[in-house]
Formats: sequence, structure tokens, C-alpha cells
Amino acid sequence: MYNLINYPVVLFLVSFAILWLSSWTGTRLLRRRALEEGAREDFGVIQAATLTLLGLILGFSFSMAIGRYDQRKNLEEEEANAIGTEYLRADLLPAADAAKVKGLLERYTEQRISFYTTRDLDEYLQIAARTAKLQGEMWTAVQVPAVAQPTPLSALAVAGMNDVLNSQGYTQAAWWNRIPTSAWGLMLTMAIGCNVLIGYGARNARAERMLLLVLPLVVSVTFMLIADIDSPRGGLIRVQPQNLMNLLESLHPR
Repeated sequence: MYNLINYPVVLFLVSFAILWLSSWTGTRLLRRRALEEGAREDFGVIQAATLTLLGLILGFSFSMAIGRYDQRKNLEEEEANAIGTEYLRADLLPAADAAKVKGLLERYTEQRISFYTTRDLDEYLQIAARTAKLQGEMWTAVQVPAVAQPTPLSALAVAGMNDVLNSQGYTQAAWWNRIPTSAWGLMLTMAIGCNVLIGYGARNARAERMLLLVLPLVVSVTFMLIADIDSPRGGLIRVQPQNLMNLLESLHPR
């Protein structure tokens, strides 16, 4: 399911086709058994209630996607702050160790920027491997002098490095935190049911043929927007590592 959600435009085309077929199926049901005038009022109540429920579900899902997008943005800022703080705290270590830690932090920042900007899966796996290797090297770089000369100042450097490593874990967890597949299934099921009801309730399917395209189009666009915001890499709306880029610029002044 997530393979489709990671491509919002493809999701739009697929969902539009499915929902339009649902409306068309509703009109076919109408031809076989048309609604009586006495039952049309009750049908209108059911139709309105179903459409309202669909709107609520779409609204809640959109809110979930926005919340996750904001969380990814905030964690990117926190990650840049953690790296910048540790870069300053590296001066609390002996000169040779401080230079080594700073060099590792610069390379680590470059990898974190690549993590946010890449779209290629193979490149992402390579970035993850390099990031894990750098994390081990950075931890060793602060651990060795802290163990050799345990002082409150070296403890600050160790605590700062711990924050750097934790911030990466929080970021990765946020990128894995997506709208559940069951929620997408519920939205699609509700949308199909609503389009069937719209088609079935049409008084003149031929005359209202263009109107029957409105709901599939609107719902499909909503699906595309939700998937775009919810997908960290696949959509157009993405978190830009602006804070990390500014940090790297400050570490490498021109």
C-alpha cells in the first residue's frame, strides 16, 4: 500500500479511476431498480450522512499528515541545534580530540543533509550505512578522552554527543511514522460507498454525467494532497534541511 502512497500523482490517477467506476456502478444500479419518490427523502438523509462522515475522515487524515510534517520539520531543527551545540562543546576536549570530533561532525552534517534530500532508495541505504559508521566513530572520539580524563567538562561533551545520536533516532522514527494503512483503507472504502450512492441517487444519469465526476475528482485530489504531505520522500511537499545547511555553512565559512 505504501508503495502507491509514496507516489501521490499515481495515487490520484488510480483513486480517480476507482471512484469514477464506483459512480458509474451506482448509475447502473439505478437503471435496474430506480428509487421511488417516497424512498428518495430517506435516501437523501443516508447520502448526506455518509458524505459528512467521509468529509470528517478526510479532515482527520489531513490533520494527521500535517502533524507528522510539522514534527519532521521540528526534529530537523532540533537535530541541527544538537550538532551545533556539540561542535562548540568539542573544544572542552583535548586539542587533538576536539579537532577529530569537529571533523567527524562536519562529515556527519553532510550525511544528514543527504538523508533529507535523496529520493533514491539505494542511495538512502548507503547514507544510512555511512551515518551509522560515523555515529560509532563520533561516540568513540568523545568516549576515549572522557574515560582517560573524566572531568565535568568532558562529561558535557559526552552528553552533547548523546543528544546528537538521539536526535537522529527521533528523526528516523518520525519519518517512519506514517498514516496507518488501515486508515487509507477506510478512506477508500468510504469514498467508494459515497460515489456509489451519488451515482445511484442521480435522477438522470446521462444529464448529470459531468456532475458525477466532481466527487471522484475532489476526493482524489484530497487523497493526493494527504499522500504528498505524509510521504517524506515521494511528494513535492518535503522537509528541506535548511537548518542543517545553514549549520554546515557556518562550519565551512566561505
